[in-house]
Amino acid sequence: MIGRLARVLAIAFLPFVAAVAPAGAFEKVSFPSRDSRDLVGWLARPAGQGPFPVVIGLHGCAGLYRGSGEINARESDWSQRLTAAGYAVLLVDSFGPRGIKALCNERERALTPAGRARDAFAAIDWLEKQSFAQKQRIALIGWSNGGSAAMHVAGAPEAKRLRHVIAFYPGCRVFLNRGWQAQIDTAIFQGLADDWTPATPCEELARSSRVRFVGFPGAYHNFDHPNLPLRERKAAYSQRPDGMVTIGSDPKARAEAIDAVMAILKRP
Repeated sequence: MIGRLARVLAIAFLPFVAAVAPAGAFEKVSFPSRDSRDLVGWLARPAGQGPFPVVIGLHGCAGLYRGSGEINARESDWSQRLTAAGYAVLLVDSFGPRGIKALCNERERALTPAGRARDAFAAIDWLEKQSFAQKQRIALIGWSNGGSAAMHVAGAPEAKRLRHVIAFYPGCRVFLNRGWQAQIDTAIFQGLADDWTPATPCEELARSSRVRFVGFPGAYHNFDHPNLPLRERKAAYSQRPDGMVTIGSDPKARAEAIDAVMAILKRP
């Protein structure tokens, strides 16, 4: 009788165990967008019950996934580092639910960084209802196209719902021409050799607004990737006449950026 009861209890307990993702592992979630469809997100949490400070991540123009369907190494690596430091991470997939694979080679884009900024606010809407999230300690990190989206977020009145905005190699020229001003603590991290989204407009923007600019000499686009050999690729928007851009990891810039981001997130 005792053995039978133990088996019943074990079976009843299995669904609960399966529903709890290991610390740092990704859990697929969905939440309402601010347009006509639900969004997909990948949530990773530290060990424990929380509540945790949260970092929202916005991917670049190539999308969130590798060709294998796994989450890109850059976003995955950052997520592991952040969860190890005690932060929950929500990576927002802006492309998949809209049937978009990539936008890097598209000049006429079906989704703009301004549109993706609405996805970031939708993520905040959802997080503020979750018991695991510290609602007063939500930050945003965006990379490339996602960095430009993060800049749109930082300039909106709603940005005050966030603690920090961090943009990696965004395109800054459009903001410079519009007299953009940050509404929240904002930092830009950029390689000074970037020939895809050049550093100069971001440096000028930082001087004219309340933004911290951190430039890394000799570093190119995607410098914070954990292991991307330096190479060239085609892109719709390039600073070069041949339409090519340079991407690749820079170990020194990457290490310095990781330390600087962690320091920013710890600030009150």
